Parts: sequence; structure tokens; C-alpha cells
Amino acid sequence: MSSSWTLEIETVVPAPHLFKAAVVDWHNLAPKIASDKIVSAVPVEGTGGVGSIRQFNFTPGGPFALIKERLDFLDVEKCEAKSTLVEGGGLGIHVECASTHIKVEPKAKGSVVKVTGTYKPLPGVNVAEESEKAKAAFSGVIKGCEAFLVANPDAYN
Repeated sequence: MSSSWTLEIETVVPAPHLFKAAVVDWHNLAPKIASDKIVSAVPVEGTGGVGSIRQFNFTPGGPFALIKERLDFLDVEKCEAKSTLVEGGGLGIHVECASTHIKVEPKAKGSVVKVTGTYKPLPGVNVAEESEKAKAAFSGVIKGCEAFLVANPDAYN
């Protein structure tokens, strides 16, 4: 049985800037602004378009060593993307499969980020606990990008 969670995060950053930083270029930005959690991030396959796979390597002591995600859908103009977990990140331990849909919409002078995570938990997994962990991780990504973009207003224009 599949489960899902949703999250909405308001930011003061315009939607296109936040989308580019938090989704399109996150593999380059993450190690710079979240070095306490992410050691490195690299493209594994592709050039950043649909079908591309990128790998994020985490610091020792974290909940997992790495994640690999495949980009299944990307519309930069509409600030929307979908990705699927293909390795790491609890795959085979907590979940059988997991995917994420992110849409960044304009709101006043900023934006609202809408995230939906869908996953199939393995038997015995605490669904509520895993959902809260995922929400906290996404919230941290968005708020980290927001802080970076506020401090560097010319980035990702």
C-alpha cells in the first residue's frame, strides 16, 4: 500500500530563482550550503534533463550514506519537477520505492513550494515517522536555499 505526504513552504524568494537553486542546481549548491550534511553531489548519468541521475553523498553518522535520484519530469518555466529514488536513502530498508513532486509557485513577492512525496513503505515501518523525516529534510533544503538567495540576491537570476 502506497502512502504520501504533502508540504507547503512559503519563501521570500521569487519562484524561478528558488526552483533553479533548490531543484535544478541543487547538486552544485548543496555541498556549499549544507556541508554539515552533504559532503558532495555529482551527476551520475545524463546532462540534467529528464532521465538524468544525480548522487548526493552524506556525512558520516547520518541516516544513510547516499541517495541517487532520477529526474522523471522537468519544466523549468513552470518551476515543476518529479524525481524517483533509485538507490540509497532508505530504499530497501524503509521503503520499497519513493518519488517526489515539487512545484514552486509565485506568491506576492516570494513563492510557495509545494512538495508531495509518495512511497511504498516496507512492512513494519512507522509511516508517520518516515513522513516527518522527509518533510523536515525538504524543509531544510528550501529554507537553506532561501537563506542563500537572500544573502546572494544576484545568484540564480
